Amino acid sequence: MGALVLSLMLQTMLPAGIYSGTEAFASGAGPGTGSGQTAQEVAVSGDNYFPYQWGLYNNGSLVISRESISTEAYMAMYESFVDWVNRGGLGVPVRRLEPGDIIHSSIQAQAGTDINALAAWQLYDSTKASGSWQFRDVTVAIIDTGVDTSHAELRDALWVNGDEIPGDGIDNDQNGYIDDVNGYNFFDHNNVLRSNMIADIHGTHAAGTIGAKRGNGGMSGLTDNDHVKLMILKALGSNGGGTEQSIIEAIRYAEANGADICNLSLGGTDVFPELEQTIAASDMLFVVSCGNGDESGRGYNIDSSPVYPASYGYDNIIAVANLSLTGQLDESSNYGPQSVDIAAPGTYVLSTIPGNRFDFLTGTSMAAPMVTGICAMVYSYRTDLDLAGVRNAVLGSARRLDSLNGLVASGGIPDMYAAMSYGLSLQ
Repeated sequence: MGALVLSLMLQTMLPAGIYSGTEAFASGAGPGTGSGQTAQEVAVSGDNYFPYQWGLYNNGSLVISRESISTEAYMAMYESFVDWVNRGGLGVPVRRLEPGDIIHSSIQAQAGTDINALAAWQLYDSTKASGSWQFRDVTVAIIDTGVDTSHAELRDALWVNGDEIPGDGIDNDQNGYIDDVNGYNFFDHNNVLRSNMIADIHGTHAAGTIGAKRGNGGMSGLTDNDHVKLMILKALGSNGGGTEQSIIEAIRYAEANGADICNLSLGGTDVFPELEQTIAASDMLFVVSCGNGDESGRGYNIDSSPVYPASYGYDNIIAVANLSLTGQLDESSNYGPQSVDIAAPGTYVLSTIPGNRFDFLTGTSMAAPMVTGICAMVYSYRTDLDLAGVRNAVLGSARRLDSLNGLVASGGIPDMYAAMSYGLSLQ
């Protein structure tokens, strides 16, 4: 059982660059990107990086510029390098890149391909300001690599174990975990939630999408930091793998400590029967990535070639595919009209990474936290709904896209405002 590995669902990191928290996009485009979104839109969100978060609001002005090496050039360079190594580093030099080897391309955003975040925030914030609504406090468990809990965007979003005294080296609450203040590390079996700057990019990125502080000049997370908190459960290592047991232990910890929703941006092709039983018996709602294709990077139908836990098919799971900013399913994303419930923005997603920095990542791992954040907002706002009702609201209010017909069960993309107001008569 310990040898079974769940690999994280990460496709690519943009070579365009990593942006520090002190840099602002408002003055112009960052490397490899361009945005025509207005200062008004930045003002509405309160965050300078918001114009690059196309999944939250997309007016069609964002253009992603890409540079890649042609397949022919890559193979020629590789063969030249192998030959050079075989010669002991002598003789014919390694082939170098030439101007004709670089392929330039760009992707134009399709207006309206977003989760309608602005309207949802307006509804939530105005209701909150009125004082007429009792919001539910929600805990979201992020089972992933580690998370940089010192990131300025995430400090206010963290779940806190009030029964534990930070840093005293004692298991104060006697739950078997020492100093589990914001969560626990089930991969290394300690309370270190960020191992290093590289290994924990994946989990930090997911955390930012869900819970980055909104309105502080950086990026916009989906949820409200007053009522939605993130429980950090590291169960994957630097190579993106973790055992079935590490995932199960993290799930059981989350349940024991009151988590409501669990983000699982991970998966594998083995069934993992004990993990299946654990998820099936859980009261939590699981939001799961459905995978990033085969060895060639092409997405495939997981109805016929299952990926787990996305393919378990239980009513407490939402399986998520990756929608591109063009309004099409990303070519790397898996799909399945029976196994996959919905597609969410997951291509060139801007979010937090360790060291108070931000970067773009692509994959179903980036799409799942979008849905997790929406579920958390619905559950907080709609105190009349249980978690099954939240799932129904998110999937039942999905905005249908012709490009997703026959690919995901809902045939659409989540609409946060529509999900929050699902079944209500709002004037």
